[in-house]
Amino acid sequence: MFLIDRLTSKLKPPTKETAMPGRPDPLPTAENHFVNGRALKGLPEGTEEVFFGMGCFWGVERLFWEQQGVWVTAAGYQAGISPNPTYNEVCTGLTGHNETVRVVFVPEEISFAKLLKLFWETHDPTQGMRQGNDRGTQYRSGIYTTSDAQKTAAEASLKVYGNALSVGGKGGITTEILDAPTFYYAEEYHQQYLAKNPNGYCNLGGVGIACPAPQPTAIQA
Repeated sequence: MFLIDRLTSKLKPPTKETAMPGRPDPLPTAENHFVNGRALKGLPEGTEEVFFGMGCFWGVERLFWEQQGVWVTAAGYQAGISPNPTYNEVCTGLTGHNETVRVVFVPEEISFAKLLKLFWETHDPTQGMRQGNDRGTQYRSGIYTTSDAQKTAAEASLKVYGNALSVGGKGGITTEILDAPTFYYAEEYHQQYLAKNPNGYCNLGGVGIACPAPQPTAIQA
């Protein structure tokens, strides 16, 4: 019974009364991207940012940093209640956060439409509070936008892919589309995890397998 209750609690977001308190200060994290050496924080002129939740953020981050036109990526926590949560706290389901990836991109080099295509076609957006074998509120599907244009495009794309899934006899889309809430950077070891651990866990495809990875030239921060 305890295991059933624990699983059920992880599939339901907490309330403000039941959420963990969090902490006032940000967690220590990396300063630079392990693969391309660029600063993880900040928004360079001529770039935009958007945030995606697609299950475990390790594989999701690699998917986007490999794209031409993506300036930098970072793993973090978003759309929850507890400020500055740790990974272990997020995994309890008692902070309400989603594991997300910050994608900073150059619109002249990669379109927002292409980013949305990658989002919809590389995970299962119909699974609610899980992705493949990973279950919990931190694995939900989400798009967190930073402009009206992004939000409009994201909502339009949801309708297109929702119709396609319906025709194919699949379930309804459960993806949440929100104005980007505060992004809390994850701990250093999560940043570009699959560059540091090429045979590590990757959820993409929703089946929970170890994905083969290219061997990038790493630049240590």
